[in-house]
Amino acid sequence: MKDWTIDQAPQIAYSYERFAQAKVFVFRKWCEQAVERGARLPTDTSGSCKFGSLFMNQVFGGTICGHYEHQYNMIGGRIVDLSHDAIDVGKIAYPYLHEPDFFNIPEKQASLDKCLPRVNGWVIQFLKEIEISDAHLLTNRFVGHP
Repeated sequence: MKDWTIDQAPQIAYSYERFAQAKVFVFRKWCEQAVERGARLPTDTSGSCKFGSLFMNQVFGGTICGHYEHQYNMIGGRIVDLSHDAIDVGKIAYPYLHEPDFFNIPEKQASLDKCLPRVNGWVIQFLKEIEISDAHLLTNRFVGHP
């Protein structure tokens, strides 16, 4: 049983720019997942906190925190939540309450484990997109393009 509340090492450093890129990426993947399920396209990241927090944890490290209504990340001592502006999070009285024992519930562990293969695929794709984007920026700077 994995302890998601223990600090994980990052694959890349967290920054506000990387947060914005991750937010766009996860929303895109959340929309793709809705299409796969034959569901309506989402208008925000409502319902995605499990996937988003696993993704952020795998990419930027830190810990996963939360409770039965919502989960989010702590990275470098700050709350990081891809769903901070989602409608469902806005309806929660205390979205950033942390109940560490919640993550020890076998059903919760199984639910997170079930999401990991998809999230790991997202992580590989995201890191590849970041690598390509960074290489493109460096190439353009090197050859004098804006």
